[in-house]
Amino acid sequence: MTATPTHAAHAPEDHPTLPPARIGVLLANLGTPDNHDYWSMRRYLNEFLSDKRVIDYPAWKWQPVLQGIVLTRRPFASGAAYRSIWNTEADESPLMTITRAQTDKIATALNNRHGDAVRVDYCMRYGNPSVKSKLREMIDAGCQKILFFPLYPQYAGATTATANDQFFRALMDEKWQPATRTVPPYFDDPLYVEALAGSVTRACAGLDHDPDVLVCSYHGLPARYLTEGDPYHCQCQKTTRLLREKLGWDSNRIITTFQSRFGPEDWLQPYTVEEVARLAKAGKKRIAICAPAFSADCIETLEEINEEIRDSFVEAGGESFTYIPCLNDDDAHIAALLRQIDRNLAGWID
Repeated sequence: MTATPTHAAHAPEDHPTLPPARIGVLLANLGTPDNHDYWSMRRYLNEFLSDKRVIDYPAWKWQPVLQGIVLTRRPFASGAAYRSIWNTEADESPLMTITRAQTDKIATALNNRHGDAVRVDYCMRYGNPSVKSKLREMIDAGCQKILFFPLYPQYAGATTATANDQFFRALMDEKWQPATRTVPPYFDDPLYVEALAGSVTRACAGLDHDPDVLVCSYHGLPARYLTEGDPYHCQCQKTTRLLREKLGWDSNRIITTFQSRFGPEDWLQPYTVEEVARLAKAGKKRIAICAPAFSADCIETLEEINEEIRDSFVEAGGESFTYIPCLNDDDAHIAALLRQIDRNLAGWID
């Protein structure tokens, strides 16, 4: 049943009506360019690579390089990569398509439980729909309490923290701020691990062989972030361990690697693109690869893993390369996300 606008308590009859009080659940993913043309890519990359959480070099040192070199060349290469995976039917990136599908399933489940009392939507840290625009829509719809959910299983300053930063920045512009909560990382949640294990089991069941090695490829970070206190590396390692234990596999059949290196400094190792080549040369000719840090397939999985990293493996003598898709809107994944939402709505709603 849909609630109707009401007058504020003890207000005169001519007081403007207010929307009924609701709770908002705002899902947040990394982001996507509006299109794959040069200027769309340049706007997106400028916002992304200007984030101090992502590239923490001093602005006087980094911005001339970014504006004068990186944003002159990189939009062409990134645009071509996006073009190769673009959802042409919906005219959007796969990340947008999948995030919307996840949101729709979560919204349906919460609506079945709570009716119109909970409003669910999604936003992107970079690009559109922006955090600020979706926060404003929720407030206009009467959301006096908002749960902000960055869709990153493992915490990193460059992912979870920057999403939270943007949410809090948007709140700074609100005269009447809603009560807010943020969802913590869920890298070791049993339902999340079960969903990962289920995806691996199904993928392997469809093969005519057992993979020699399962590569768990996580997005990389500069190695110094670990010594500076970022827990990401440790949380990735634990996710892999829990996945191995759930599958019941030997430790030598599952490894942790890191992809998407950017810039000249050392990043978390081993690098996926180099490690798959090493495996092939060492006689591990049949591998499977999954990306547990990504809640939805995107440029880093559909293009980088399934094209660049695959090519590295094959060129080194590999024979069978199986990419296991992200959990996306799989029902087991949605159940895991819903449990995080339920836990963090405790005390706000029955």
